[in-house]
Amino acid sequence: MNPIVTIVGRPNVGKSTLFNRIAGSPIAIVEDLPGTTRDRIFADVEMLGREVTLIDTGGMEPEAPSDMGRKIRQQIEAAIAESDAIIFVLDVRDGLIAADREIADILRKLGKPVILAANKAETEKLREASAEFYQLGMGDPLPVSGHHGKGINELLEALVEALPPSEEAAPEESKRPKLAIVGRPNVGKSMLLNALVGKERVIVDATAGTTRDATDTIVKYKDQEVLLIDTAGIRKRSKAGTGLEYYGLVRTLRAINRCDVALLIMDATEFITAQDTHIAGYIKEACKGIVLIVNKWDLADRDQQDAFVALVDKRMKFIAHAPLLFTSALTGLGVKNVIPIGLEAWSERKKQLPNDVIDKLIKDAVASHAPPPRGTKRLEVFRAYQGGINPPSFTFMVNDPRLVHFSYQRYLENRLRQTFGFSGTSLKLQFKKGARRSTKSGGKIS
Repeated sequence: MNPIVTIVGRPNVGKSTLFNRIAGSPIAIVEDLPGTTRDRIFADVEMLGREVTLIDTGGMEPEAPSDMGRKIRQQIEAAIAESDAIIFVLDVRDGLIAADREIADILRKLGKPVILAANKAETEKLREASAEFYQLGMGDPLPVSGHHGKGINELLEALVEALPPSEEAAPEESKRPKLAIVGRPNVGKSMLLNALVGKERVIVDATAGTTRDATDTIVKYKDQEVLLIDTAGIRKRSKAGTGLEYYGLVRTLRAINRCDVALLIMDATEFITAQDTHIAGYIKEACKGIVLIVNKWDLADRDQQDAFVALVDKRMKFIAHAPLLFTSALTGLGVKNVIPIGLEAWSERKKQLPNDVIDKLIKDAVASHAPPPRGTKRLEVFRAYQGGINPPSFTFMVNDPRLVHFSYQRYLENRLRQTFGFSGTSLKLQFKKGARRSTKSGGKIS
């Protein structure tokens, strides 16, 4: 499970700029997915070989003058308590002010690893000014510039050093397929869980956001034990004031990181919202299996099913591999199909194919549709093989990974899906620099 790293600080210290710098730099392929826009506040990133989920937060005001400001502060504090490490962003141009000291006091009491990022340190003089933050007594302040990218490597090295060691799943847990029930508040996640379990395992209430903690439940389907993870809903920006409800967000991201397959619950009476696509985008980025479930179908006009399917095809085309299921947790409609479809996606994630078959398929795909040139260079694929399962992972040895355009990556993924299926699961494609392999006679093959 990925550790959670939360970026905190008072308003206007450059948190989002630093977040975008850290989240953007390690990602080689940029794709037009929901959640990759400027309002994004969470991302999975690789930091020096360690996978981390990074969360940006709104400006933290210890003495918030409004009820909304106090609520945001409480949400951020709750998110911090659930995080594995904190990046505390300070502004070297402003120097150390009272609000920074108050935030430091809050962080100190929580006992989490804290990395001080002295931001906006573009000049040598400003870098030297970061020494003022030693007064906080929280370790070395690291001068960085989120805008210019200075000092980022040193920041990441300190952060990875502070993270807890990687956890390995217990053998009995790794054998159980893990299905996470995720979605916006009040779409019927807890009621669906109760319907799946057959009894009231968690509180069901019409008030949005009743479920505060991720809840694990083991159920048996035929001879297979299945772990169901219920989560707090992710709240829409417009209802949280200045961002998602951070506490529920952290719990939901942890559940998605833990699971094999995410069951994304949507509300039939609201069709598909921007937040639904936002969550789906994160599930895809996390390379998890996904099943789309349209709940409360008893309240919808049955004649609208074709329109709903068409809307899913349009707004969720980036996860065209996801099965779609219509349910009513209240009446039981379609509920019996949820776990079987989730297990089918889990089974697809464990599919292992012969490497020579993969290699031939990809070479045929390249031969029938050559990669587009970039300037005077063109991508060459020397070899392809499956490197792992859960998620199905494929490695492509190429002449230059920088030549891979996300549209061509999508083409190769589609060829894999057309031939081998992989319904309900994301695929992980990695492009590594390699060389042509010589034959024994001295010739070359591609």
